Amino acid sequence: MRLTRRTLLSSAALAATTPSLSRAQTATIRIGVLNDQSGPYRDDGGPTRVICAKQALLDFGVSARGFNVEVLSADHQNKPDVGASIARQWIDQQGVDVIADVPTSSVGLAVNTVCREKNKIMLNSGTGTSDLTGPQCSPNTIHWTYDTYMLGKSTGSSIVKEGGDTWFFVTADYAFGQALERDTTNVITKLGAKVLGSVKYPFPETSDFSAMLISAQASGAKVLGLAMQAATRRTASSRPRSSA
Repeated sequence: MRLTRRTLLSSAALAATTPSLSRAQTATIRIGVLNDQSGPYRDDGGPTRVICAKQALLDFGVSARGFNVEVLSADHQNKPDVGASIARQWIDQQGVDVIADVPTSSVGLAVNTVCREKNKIMLNSGTGTSDLTGPQCSPNTIHWTYDTYMLGKSTGSSIVKEGGDTWFFVTADYAFGQALERDTTNVITKLGAKVLGSVKYPFPETSDFSAMLISAQASGAKVLGLAMQAATRRTASSRPRSSA
C-alpha cells in the first residue's frame, strides 16, 4: 500500500481522536438517589428506592449497552439545607450527573434550584408540590410523579360533585401540605364549595389530632380535607364517616 501525504494525515487525525472517543464511550454516568433514609419517609422509600434504582439499571442492561453507571445515595434528613448541600457536593466533587427521587417538597425545591444553577438533571419522583412545575419550573427537572394540583383536581372536584360543598382542612405545615390545601381550595371554590376553616400542625412532631378534629366538627363542614403526606402519601382529602 502506497502511503500518501493525505493518507498519513488522515491516519494521524483518526489516532488523535480515538482515545477521546473511547473515553466518551466508557465515561461513568453518576446518579445520586437523594431521599429520607432515617425519618418518617424511610419505610416507603429510603434504602428501598436505592435498591430499585440499581435494579432498574440491571433491567435496562447498562453493561450490555456499553454504559458505565454508578448509583450514589444519601439521606437529606428532610432538611432543605442538607439536601442542597449534598447536591452541590455531589455535583462539584463527585461528578454526579443526575439527582433522583427527592421526596419532601421543601427539599425538592431546594435541589431543583441547585440542579438548575449547575445545569444538571433532577429526575423527581418524590416531590409533590405543583410549584416544581409552576413558579419554580426548570428546564433541568423532570417531574415524574403526581403533584398537588392533580390530587386537588381529581379528588376535590369529585367530592364537590357528590355534594361535599363545605370543607375544613387539617394541614401539615410544610411545603407539600400548604400546596395541597392551596390547590384543592382553588379547585373546589371554583366549583362553588366553601372552606369553613383550616388548622395547620407541625410535622412530624404532632401525634394528637383530637383538638383539630373537634374544630373540624364544630365548623359544620361536610368534608374533612387532610392535606398531608405522612401515613398515606397520596391522600388529598377524605369524607368523614359521619357529617360534622
